[in-house]
Amino acid sequence: MRDVLAAMMPGWLQGGTAGLATVVRTFRSAPRPPGAAMLVTATGEVFGSVSGGCVEGAVYELATQVRADHRPVLVSYGVSDDDAFSVGLTCGGTIEVFVEPISQQTFGELDRVREDIETSRPVGVATVIEHPDPGWLGRHLVVRPGGFEGGLGSVRADRAVGDDTQGLLAAGRNSVLTYGPDGERLDTGMSVFFASYAPRPRMLVFGAIDFAAALARLGTFLGYQVTVCDARAVFATQARFPDAAEVVRAWPHHYLSEQLARGLLDERTVICVLTHDPKFDVPVLEAALRGRPVAYIGAMGSRRTHNDRMERLRAAGLSDEQLLKLHSPVGLDLGARTPEETAVSIGAEIIALQWGGSGEPLGSRAERIHHDEMPGRATDTAAPAPQTDP
Repeated sequence: MRDVLAAMMPGWLQGGTAGLATVVRTFRSAPRPPGAAMLVTATGEVFGSVSGGCVEGAVYELATQVRADHRPVLVSYGVSDDDAFSVGLTCGGTIEVFVEPISQQTFGELDRVREDIETSRPVGVATVIEHPDPGWLGRHLVVRPGGFEGGLGSVRADRAVGDDTQGLLAAGRNSVLTYGPDGERLDTGMSVFFASYAPRPRMLVFGAIDFAAALARLGTFLGYQVTVCDARAVFATQARFPDAAEVVRAWPHHYLSEQLARGLLDERTVICVLTHDPKFDVPVLEAALRGRPVAYIGAMGSRRTHNDRMERLRAAGLSDEQLLKLHSPVGLDLGARTPEETAVSIGAEIIALQWGGSGEPLGSRAERIHHDEMPGRATDTAAPAPQTDP
């Protein structure tokens, strides 16, 4: 919904009704992830996409119908359905799409959700997509850290879903949860799609060098809020890093320790140490490896630099278990040479870790292309890229 929210609000504020189609489940090589949305406004305009073009025509017709009759519906498009071939879902996957009418009557909390999203306050929306009582379909529960508003149909269901989605909200994940018709856990009958609109994950880049500038561009492109930090004021300038959300002039380990102490890093945070200078990278890596779990910790350097760094970290008292969290030399083996190529190498390793990718060429593998969602773990390992000191 985030991508179509700006287009949705004018009609909502004027009292109109739009049709919102949201991908809630995907199987195999589905073209768009859960949460992808397409909006048909009250005037028939279309915004967003649920399939990258495969089934847009069919979904448009359905959203137009739902907008008119106010009856939410859950539909499936896949290679096993005759309809899938007729509408063009040839990618080999299956998607389930929930289509609902959106108006002030059906979603009165939408304007407050918009305010949360625009101000980067964590918020999520739970929507009933399956239920034996059609009157429950399309009801919403707005979830915030420690609380919720709205209603799904019963106090029991609200409490169960409100509690169970706190972890999803903290992790910034979308998911379908299953309950009994009244919110009973370990039962079936009701399915709820939870869409998380948590703030962008953070990428901390230590070392104000040309490789950092390229990584800041790529990190921003991938959806991270990028911070570049370096103690050298002459290098740490916003002009050198226009793509970074912020440039900090401070000793890296001081800044990182302060961020950890304030609880500003979470399990989605990515830390990249590009200084390959012991007086900078050993203290900041020590703080990172001792700190709370994050998605990724990587450090640039040659094999010689890596070996020297590992000895220094062991001498500082870090255990082998803690050192397993470190990805060094940073990145996948792409044969990268330029800063931009190296940034792609680092980004590729982060993506592979997040989604469970192997880093191998897709053409050499027989498995399906898209992986099930799985959170990245800082203790996972991947093939390092050979690097040399400048």
